[in-house]
Amino acid sequence: MAMWDRLKDQAKNLQQSQGSRGSGGQGQAPHGQGQAPYGQGQRGGHGSGSSSGGSKAQLVGLLKSQLASVKTELKSGAYRDASMAMCALVAAADGHVEQAERQRVEELIVSNEVLQNFPADQLRQRFNKHLDQLIANFELGKAEALREIAKAAKKPAEARAVIQTGIVVAGADGHFEQSEQFAIRDACAALGLSPTEFGV
Repeated sequence: MAMWDRLKDQAKNLQQSQGSRGSGGQGQAPHGQGQAPYGQGQRGGHGSGSSSGGSKAQLVGLLKSQLASVKTELKSGAYRDASMAMCALVAAADGHVEQAERQRVEELIVSNEVLQNFPADQLRQRFNKHLDQLIANFELGKAEALREIAKAAKKPAEARAVIQTGIVVAGADGHFEQSEQFAIRDACAALGLSPTEFGV
Protein backbone atom coordinates (compact mmCIF):
# COMPACT_ATOMS: atom_id res chain seq x y z
CA MET A 1 0.00 0.00 0.00
CA ALA A 2 2.89 2.36 0.74
CA MET A 3 3.67 2.78 -2.93
CA TRP A 4 0.10 3.87 -3.65
CA ASP A 5 0.11 6.25 -0.67
CA ARG A 6 3.22 7.93 -2.05
CA LEU A 7 1.82 8.00 -5.56
CA LYS A 8 -1.45 9.46 -4.35
CA ASP A 9 0.40 12.19 -2.44
CA GLN A 10 2.43 12.98 -5.54
CA ALA A 11 -0.69 13.10 -7.69
CA LYS A 12 -2.46 15.24 -5.08
CA ASN A 13 0.41 17.74 -4.85
CA LEU A 14 0.67 17.95 -8.62
CA GLN A 15 -3.04 18.52 -8.94
CA GLN A 16 -3.03 21.19 -6.27
CA SER A 17 -0.18 23.04 -7.93
CA GLN A 18 -1.94 22.79 -11.28
CA GLY A 19 -5.22 23.87 -9.70
CA SER A 20 -3.76 26.91 -7.98
CA ARG A 21 -1.76 27.90 -11.04
CA GLY A 22 -4.61 27.51 -13.47
CA SER A 23 -7.66 28.83 -11.65
CA GLY A 24 -6.61 31.07 -8.82
CA GLY A 25 -7.10 28.32 -6.29
CA GLN A 26 -10.68 27.51 -7.24
CA GLY A 27 -9.59 24.10 -8.42
CA GLN A 28 -8.62 23.04 -4.92
CA ALA A 29 -12.04 22.83 -3.30
CA PRO A 30 -13.30 19.71 -5.08
CA HIS A 31 -9.92 18.18 -4.53
CA GLY A 32 -10.22 18.59 -0.78
CA GLN A 33 -13.62 16.95 -0.81
CA GLY A 34 -12.17 14.09 -2.79
CA GLN A 35 -9.82 13.00 -0.04
CA ALA A 36 -12.38 11.26 2.14
CA PRO A 37 -12.94 8.26 -0.13
CA TYR A 38 -9.20 7.62 -0.18
CA GLY A 39 -9.05 7.45 3.57
CA GLN A 40 -12.10 5.20 3.80
CA GLY A 41 -10.78 2.99 1.02
CA GLN A 42 -7.55 2.44 2.85
CA ARG A 43 -9.04 1.75 6.25
CA GLY A 44 -11.50 -0.77 4.91
CA GLY A 45 -9.48 -1.96 1.95
CA HIS A 46 -6.83 -4.24 3.40
CA GLY A 47 -9.09 -7.24 3.85
CA SER A 48 -11.40 -7.02 0.87
CA GLY A 49 -9.05 -5.75 -1.79
CA SER A 50 -11.95 -4.18 -3.64
CA SER A 51 -11.79 -0.75 -2.06
CA SER A 52 -8.03 -0.58 -2.38
CA GLY A 53 -8.57 -1.37 -6.05
CA GLY A 54 -10.94 1.56 -6.12
CA SER A 55 -8.29 3.94 -4.83
CA LYS A 56 -5.86 2.63 -7.45
CA ALA A 57 -8.46 3.26 -10.11
CA GLN A 58 -8.84 6.79 -8.73
CA LEU A 59 -5.07 7.22 -8.87
CA VAL A 60 -4.89 6.06 -12.48
CA GLY A 61 -7.71 8.53 -13.16
CA LEU A 62 -5.66 11.30 -11.56
CA LEU A 63 -2.62 10.48 -13.68
CA LYS A 64 -4.83 10.41 -16.77
CA SER A 65 -6.13 13.88 -15.99
CA GLN A 66 -2.57 15.14 -15.45
CA LEU A 67 -1.58 13.73 -18.83
CA ALA A 68 -4.66 15.28 -20.43
CA SER A 69 -3.66 18.68 -19.03
CA VAL A 70 -0.39 18.58 -21.01
CA LYS A 71 -1.88 16.81 -24.02
CA THR A 72 -1.13 19.69 -26.39
CA GLU A 73 2.59 19.44 -25.56
CA LEU A 74 2.76 15.70 -26.22
CA LYS A 75 2.87 15.52 -29.99
CA SER A 76 6.49 14.68 -30.67
CA GLY A 77 7.77 11.48 -32.23
CA ALA A 78 10.08 11.06 -29.24
CA TYR A 79 7.14 10.94 -26.82
CA ARG A 80 5.18 8.59 -29.10
CA ASP A 81 8.07 6.15 -29.55
CA ALA A 82 9.19 6.27 -25.92
CA SER A 83 5.70 5.76 -24.53
CA MET A 84 5.10 2.77 -26.82
CA ALA A 85 8.41 1.25 -25.69
CA MET A 86 7.36 1.97 -22.09
CA CYS A 87 3.96 0.27 -22.52
CA ALA A 88 5.61 -2.78 -24.09
CA LEU A 89 8.22 -2.97 -21.33
CA VAL A 90 5.57 -2.92 -18.62
CA ALA A 91 3.28 -5.35 -20.47
CA ALA A 92 6.13 -7.85 -20.86
CA ALA A 93 7.69 -7.15 -17.45
CA ASP A 94 6.91 -10.61 -16.06
CA GLY A 95 8.59 -12.25 -19.04
CA HIS A 96 5.52 -13.51 -20.90
CA VAL A 97 2.55 -11.95 -22.67
CA GLU A 98 -0.65 -13.75 -23.53
CA GLN A 99 -2.50 -12.71 -26.68
CA ALA A 100 -5.39 -11.43 -24.54
CA GLU A 101 -3.02 -9.21 -22.57
CA ARG A 102 -1.49 -7.85 -25.78
CA GLN A 103 -4.95 -6.99 -27.11
CA ARG A 104 -6.01 -5.42 -23.80
CA VAL A 105 -2.98 -3.14 -23.71
CA GLU A 106 -3.41 -2.28 -27.41
CA GLU A 107 -6.99 -1.23 -26.74
CA LEU A 108 -5.91 0.90 -23.78
CA ILE A 109 -3.25 2.55 -25.94
CA VAL A 110 -5.49 3.44 -28.87
CA SER A 111 -8.29 4.65 -26.59
CA ASN A 112 -5.97 6.76 -24.41
CA GLU A 113 -6.92 10.41 -24.75
CA VAL A 114 -3.37 11.74 -24.99
CA LEU A 115 -2.17 9.05 -27.39
CA GLN A 116 -5.00 9.97 -29.74
CA ASN A 117 -2.63 12.72 -30.88
CA PHE A 118 -1.14 9.93 -33.03
CA PRO A 119 -2.61 7.57 -35.65
CA ALA A 120 -3.59 4.25 -34.05
CA ASP A 121 -1.60 2.29 -36.67
CA GLN A 122 1.64 4.04 -35.70
CA LEU A 123 1.03 3.26 -32.04
CA ARG A 124 0.14 -0.39 -32.63
CA GLN A 125 3.09 -0.96 -34.92
CA ARG A 126 5.62 0.46 -32.43
CA PHE A 127 4.08 -1.24 -29.40
CA ASN A 128 4.01 -4.63 -31.13
CA LYS A 129 7.55 -4.25 -32.47
CA HIS A 130 8.88 -3.75 -28.94
CA LEU A 131 6.69 -6.47 -27.51
CA ASP A 132 7.88 -8.97 -30.13
CA GLN A 133 11.51 -8.09 -29.35
CA LEU A 134 10.89 -8.52 -25.62
CA ILE A 135 9.24 -11.89 -26.14
CA ALA A 136 11.99 -13.13 -28.47
CA ASN A 137 14.83 -12.07 -26.17
CA PHE A 138 13.84 -10.23 -23.02
CA GLU A 139 17.25 -8.72 -22.18
CA LEU A 140 17.91 -7.50 -25.72
CA GLY A 141 14.34 -6.28 -26.09
CA LYS A 142 14.57 -4.46 -22.78
CA ALA A 143 17.82 -2.75 -23.79
CA GLU A 144 16.20 -1.64 -27.04
CA ALA A 145 13.07 -0.37 -25.26
CA LEU A 146 15.14 1.57 -22.71
CA ARG A 147 17.19 3.11 -25.53
CA GLU A 148 13.95 4.32 -27.12
CA ILE A 149 12.63 5.58 -23.77
CA ALA A 150 15.84 7.51 -23.11
CA LYS A 151 15.26 9.61 -26.25
CA ALA A 152 12.48 11.44 -24.40
CA ALA A 153 14.87 12.62 -21.67
CA LYS A 154 15.60 15.97 -23.34
CA LYS A 155 12.22 17.41 -22.32
CA PRO A 156 11.29 16.82 -18.68
CA ALA A 157 7.53 17.21 -19.34
CA GLU A 158 7.70 14.50 -22.00
CA ALA A 159 9.91 12.27 -19.86
CA ARG A 160 7.40 12.40 -16.98
CA ALA A 161 4.52 11.82 -19.39
CA VAL A 162 6.23 8.66 -20.70
CA ILE A 163 6.34 7.22 -17.15
CA GLN A 164 2.78 8.35 -16.42
CA THR A 165 1.57 6.75 -19.66
CA GLY A 166 3.23 3.47 -18.65
CA ILE A 167 1.62 3.63 -15.20
CA VAL A 168 -1.82 4.46 -16.62
CA VAL A 169 -1.64 1.55 -19.06
CA ALA A 170 -0.02 -0.92 -16.65
CA GLY A 171 -2.10 0.17 -13.68
CA ALA A 172 -5.38 -0.14 -15.52
CA ASP A 173 -5.81 -3.69 -14.18
CA GLY A 174 -5.86 -2.26 -10.66
CA HIS A 175 -2.57 -3.56 -9.30
CA PHE A 176 1.15 -3.39 -9.93
CA GLU A 177 3.22 -6.54 -10.06
CA GLN A 178 6.72 -6.35 -8.60
CA SER A 179 8.13 -6.89 -12.10
CA GLU A 180 6.12 -3.90 -13.40
CA GLN A 181 7.55 -1.73 -10.63
CA PHE A 182 11.07 -2.78 -11.64
CA ALA A 183 10.30 -1.92 -15.28
CA ILE A 184 9.11 1.54 -14.24
CA ARG A 185 12.28 2.05 -12.16
CA ASP A 186 14.46 1.07 -15.13
CA ALA A 187 12.60 3.56 -17.33
CA CYS A 188 13.00 6.30 -14.70
CA ALA A 189 16.74 5.62 -14.66
CA ALA A 190 16.87 5.86 -18.46
CA LEU A 191 15.11 9.24 -18.29
CA GLY A 192 17.07 10.61 -15.36
CA LEU A 193 13.96 10.81 -13.17
CA SER A 194 13.62 9.72 -9.55
CA PRO A 195 11.36 6.67 -9.20
CA THR A 196 10.18 7.98 -5.82
CA GLU A 197 8.44 10.77 -7.71
CA PHE A 198 6.13 8.05 -9.06
CA GLY A 199 6.04 6.06 -5.84
CA VAL A 200 8.11 3.10 -7.05
